[in-house]
Amino acid sequence: MAKKLYVGNLSYNVNDDQLRDAFAQAGTVTSAQVVVDRISGRSRGFGFVEMASDEEAQAAVEAMDGKELDGRALKVNEARPMADRPRRRFDRN
Repeated sequence: MAKKLYVGNLSYNVNDDQLRDAFAQAGTVTSAQVVVDRISGRSRGFGFVEMASDEEAQAAVEAMDGKELDGRALKVNEARPMADRPRRRFDRN
């Protein structure tokens, strides 16, 4: 079963393909996505990588956590599910 990993402290220059290539060293990458700001289109400095199996995901965490990519030490761990957030309320005065 595929497992999703959180990748933090990404350089703003890293794109999806570079992220995929970096993690491919640890196993089969099923998807890699750098999160970008909707307005500016600029990287937000983190992303997600999905590995094909739990074993490959664990190997990727061990191999890539703390490893340097484009001049920055990555922070890699298992992604947590998004928490339910209360709906935002905008008051208009």
